[in-house]
Amino acid sequence: MPEDQNPDVPPNHLSIDPRSAFYDEEILVRGVGILVNGVEKTNVHEYDVAEGWVRVEVPTAKDRRGNPMVVKISGTVEPFFRSTE
Repeated sequence: MPEDQNPDVPPNHLSIDPRSAFYDEEILVRGVGILVNGVEKTNVHEYDVAEGWVRVEVPTAKDRRGNPMVVKISGTVEPFFRSTE
């Protein structure tokens, strides 16, 4: 985690794909929720707050390697840590 990153705020860019440079297992274990245009999304594959987009998985579609297909949605992205209660 960068030194200037607040530990109570999720990173600006995060991915659940271990092959991605933006993958961070420690952050994902804490539980990150995503609001896109005020609506919580539970199928987010990757997000970028600065650029204002999320990639969500299409539940029934797979690419030729068997990975889930993703669709890019633009809008206001608000990540948050889920409570541990």
